[in-house]
Amino acid sequence: MFRFLLLNFSFVFLSISWVDAKPLNVVFYLIDDMGWKDIGANGSDYYQTPNIDKLAADGMRFTNGYAVCSVCSPTRASVMTGKYPARLMLTQWLPSGRWDAKKHKLKEARYLAHLPLEEFTIAEALRDAGYKTAFMGKWHLGSEPYYFPRHQGFDINVGGRDYGAPGSYWYPYQGRWLIPTTPKLYSKRDTVVEGKEGDYLIDRIAEEGDKFIRAHADQPFFLMMSHYGVHTPLQGKPDKVARYEKIPEDQRQGSLQYAAMVESIDDSVGRIVKAVEEMGVLDNTMIIFTSDNGGYWRATKNKPLRANKGSNYEGGLRVPVIFKWPGAIKPGSVSEVLMSSIDYYPTILAAAGLDLIPTQHMDGVDLTPVLKGEGNIDRESLFWHYPHYNQHPQSFPGGIIRKGDWKLIERFEDGGLELYNLGEDVREKRNLASQRPELAQRMLSEMRVWRHIVRADPMKPNPLYEGK
Repeated sequence: MFRFLLLNFSFVFLSISWVDAKPLNVVFYLIDDMGWKDIGANGSDYYQTPNIDKLAADGMRFTNGYAVCSVCSPTRASVMTGKYPARLMLTQWLPSGRWDAKKHKLKEARYLAHLPLEEFTIAEALRDAGYKTAFMGKWHLGSEPYYFPRHQGFDINVGGRDYGAPGSYWYPYQGRWLIPTTPKLYSKRDTVVEGKEGDYLIDRIAEEGDKFIRAHADQPFFLMMSHYGVHTPLQGKPDKVARYEKIPEDQRQGSLQYAAMVESIDDSVGRIVKAVEEMGVLDNTMIIFTSDNGGYWRATKNKPLRANKGSNYEGGLRVPVIFKWPGAIKPGSVSEVLMSSIDYYPTILAAAGLDLIPTQHMDGVDLTPVLKGEGNIDRESLFWHYPHYNQHPQSFPGGIIRKGDWKLIERFEDGGLELYNLGEDVREKRNLASQRPELAQRMLSEMRVWRHIVRADPMKPNPLYEGK
């Protein structure tokens, strides 16, 4: 009889514990074109980012956090799927149009113009688990009528469209763009977010995110804050721009307009954290902050990292990565673990206590042991595959492997190799390929095996090439 009562008491206790346990909410900030050093937590004393820096102070900052591509759409696809862009065959931003049949030695690899509906996104996984899901801002993973956020697991879509930048950051956000490789102009007539005269897009997206949290805090939610900022056109709020004008030119890290935009992004973070706190769900909300690629060369200086957005060097790939997870992460933690855009999907599922889906996020790794300080992850190498051309400085088609402190770059046009020890040379000044040929060849072989496994589409000779 006593045993029966004990078992029943245990069952009731466990049931109460399960009922009282609060599901984990997730807010995911994916900024467009924000460089690794564009926040105070990563060493900037120019950009004003107190709210982002507080996320780092309250959570964990990754010093070796990477975007899985140096341009936007492939990274965004990987965040959604947990797969390398090469496996998805979505390796270029959409649409590209930067290849020149006469000037480029190689034909670009094939790539899809949308995220396939067959992919089971992180938003779909969370929605199936009972989460309310919302997307705010830049989508850039396909066009209507089939490939918008609402087709990929989001209940609500505010601003997510086929293009990667607004015509303007001021309402009605319209502008004209030159269509690549043609003299034609494209007019962006559709407003990406509803508003009124004088509205600023970064603020409006933050306002919509705030409204979503306040309307749905009584149920688990997944909020994707995918700001168009800080992508061009570089347009900051005048009052903020005026403050940066007072800083001597030789002390500026980047454009005045860009600096003001970074500050507006920081304001957005502050507003969303405040909403989460005021709704009483701060303790059970994970906040992730990152960027889709490195900083744009006309907007910011990425030093000490080499190069910029669109490049295979660190300035194009290394990005801010911050996790805030109350009760799980020791505040002020810093991790040197190698991680990338592919890791968010399994990490979010694991943190939320949901089953992993290895057949979907097959390239990503669950980072929760690192976040909790309980251990490391099972990963030896990270890979990149960019079989395309673009117009950013120091850019070229290539493949990359990072293994420990070592990074190897293969130039697709001529087969040239660049080998850097990032632990000693984060600026990528000393190419050691000729000094360490055996290591370079081992890493090259590993990268080629990986390309075979993920079925990476190759570049081929261009028969129309008129170069030397």
